[in-house]
Amino acid sequence: MSTPRSFKQELVGVFGYPVAENPTQAMIEPAFADMGLAWRYLTVEVHPDRLGDAVRGARAMGWRGFNCTIPHKIKVIEFLDELSPAAKAIGAVNCVIHRDGKLIGDNTDGKGFVTSVSEVRDPKGLSALILGAGGAARAIAVELALAGASRLTIVNRTAKTGEALAAHVTQQTGVPTDFQPWTGDVAVPSTTDLLVNATSIGLFPDVDARVAVDVTSFRPGLIVSDVIPNPPRTRLIRDAESRGCVVLDGLGMLVNQGVIGIRLWTGQEPKPEVMRQALEDVFSA
Repeated sequence: MSTPRSFKQELVGVFGYPVAENPTQAMIEPAFADMGLAWRYLTVEVHPDRLGDAVRGARAMGWRGFNCTIPHKIKVIEFLDELSPAAKAIGAVNCVIHRDGKLIGDNTDGKGFVTSVSEVRDPKGLSALILGAGGAARAIAVELALAGASRLTIVNRTAKTGEALAAHVTQQTGVPTDFQPWTGDVAVPSTTDLLVNATSIGLFPDVDARVAVDVTSFRPGLIVSDVIPNPPRTRLIRDAESRGCVVLDGLGMLVNQGVIGIRLWTGQEPKPEVMRQALEDVFSA
């Protein structure tokens, strides 16, 4: 007797608005195929007013989990059952796991970012200048602090948001975190080891958008990181390379947080090299 076949596919995905430029599916599904899993990753545009409906729909359909991207990382918390310690400390969620009937919010952005930084230097003792105060900035700041960063500076145009994030990081981690208003081009102090663009400036289709930083303050050895994965070689990354900086593109963070997400959803370990190659193939096509 032949073994019965199952045509059921396990579902995960990403909720965002807008979301068409998000390339996560392009790396997750190749990883699933390489792992021999009949799973699908769906890229779903969800208007902020309908986020609760989307979360309830994912629960009802038995999705195994989902990612949240701009602008849902904070708002989604009210629709979840539990938060991981990381998500509680950060105050934002980018990865939800459906386990034992509960939706559990976690945050893999910061861990993925720290993994990327660790490939070029030990985060312990570094000083970082972080541009932006949204969900990505929150995750990166908290995880850098927990990894041993000595001082952080949050640069943001809206003072209230930037000051609140700086206070939050200091309170949660004990690492001194300052706020600096973003007026004009930001100069990078000579004592800064790491500059992070944690904003959406430069995201497709605005690929020529300029991050307001003084590139003449860049120096060889400064680590410049951009969280933008599409395109991976943003204007900021190109400018930093021309100044002799060490650069970390958004694909590294994306792959690393994707690896963690797949591990949380499936309990299995994907191959990061398969995921990175899939993204490089997409962006070189």
